[in-house]
Amino acid sequence: MSVQAAQGREILVVDDEVGIRELLSEILQDEGYRVALAENASEARAYRQRQQPALVLLDIWMPDTDGVTLLREWGSSSLLTMPVIMMSGHGTIETAVEATRIGAFDFLEKPIGLSKLLSTIARAFKSAAIKEPRRISLAQLGTGHAIRDTERALEALIAARRPILIAGEAGTGHDIAARTLQLPGAPFVALSNGARLANNPLALIEEAREGVLYCAEIGQYSRNEQKGLAFLLPKLDKHKIVFVATSAEPLANLASEGRFDAALLSQLSAGAVVLPPLRTRRDDIPALIERFWRATGAEERTAPLLASLTPAALTILSSAYWPGNLDHLQSVVANMQVVRGEITADHVKRLLGEAASPNQVIAPEITTRFFELPLREAREAFERIYFEQLLGREQSNMSKVAERAGLERTHLYRKLKQLNIRFSRRSEDSSAVS
Repeated sequence: MSVQAAQGREILVVDDEVGIRELLSEILQDEGYRVALAENASEARAYRQRQQPALVLLDIWMPDTDGVTLLREWGSSSLLTMPVIMMSGHGTIETAVEATRIGAFDFLEKPIGLSKLLSTIARAFKSAAIKEPRRISLAQLGTGHAIRDTERALEALIAARRPILIAGEAGTGHDIAARTLQLPGAPFVALSNGARLANNPLALIEEAREGVLYCAEIGQYSRNEQKGLAFLLPKLDKHKIVFVATSAEPLANLASEGRFDAALLSQLSAGAVVLPPLRTRRDDIPALIERFWRATGAEERTAPLLASLTPAALTILSSAYWPGNLDHLQSVVANMQVVRGEITADHVKRLLGEAASPNQVIAPEITTRFFELPLREAREAFERIYFEQLLGREQSNMSKVAERAGLERTHLYRKLKQLNIRFSRRSEDSSAVS
């Protein structure tokens, strides 16, 4: 384990011999660990009540209470939540077996060799990391409720040790989501296509052991490649390999057309996560605009991009349909580099390609799933699309939106709230009230 990897990890050394405590402290600090010391079980007991070290080196024979008894105390009081490595200069096999039965990670016999000590500590931390619940961050995709729900879904699938299928429209961040599943220092084997699965799938096991095997766009795999994947999947968990695949194309559609193996789809569906399209999480858009702006390579970044956008321009960006999702937004932000000074609604409309007809903008959602919905859900989906498009075109001018929709303003506000569509009341709406 590197010094950098050890930083911040605290090890509690419990031993009644001052020379051993000081020697272990010097060795561990040289390796980058923080060290706390206790000369007997009473001090160790009090320390553990105050806080939890990352690991404990615990001597067995001490004058007040022996280490095995202290270990048993921690176990019975739910305080044995860190790896404990027992140490003894005259221990027996029976003592070692009893300690490991109670919950000790390992047993080291004094005098302890340096390499043996450090390798045992490294193994203990690695074992603890595997047992800890994984935390996934998709902050690169956004921070709203939809993205947080996706993070929790991925964490649950990893805890259940299931193969993961990341679905959703193109541009929603498949690669980014897949790479968040990699642990630091673990392998990440990304297949550019399915050829290796067809030719020699078992060779991938050693390469991806205790890491991630990533297969992008598996809907494009041939039947032989799908067969190789189906053969490999049941063998991955034994070697602690996280399998993750992505597909922007609905695999159920491909299976119904005979282009994707139905049994393989059934295996993967139990671990499916759908990345939400950008148009369903508009609150994330301002922060994403700023992040993409900082990453474009534009020369002038003394002021945030949002400061250069007129309110109308930001409204249009936040209300756009974004058929290309994050990739589309990133492209539009990159093209804003050529605009000098204030970025207006007209600039944004040109960058979005407002020449497209309304039907072309709405069509993607209608054709893929609209007619599969029950009538009530279909009507609600259509109304949401209708009002989101109308708000974008009229720059959230509620008077104009109400006029175009043929609704009373009060009815319009009620309808938007019912559909959970966020909107801002423009100043021209309220200017008549004075």
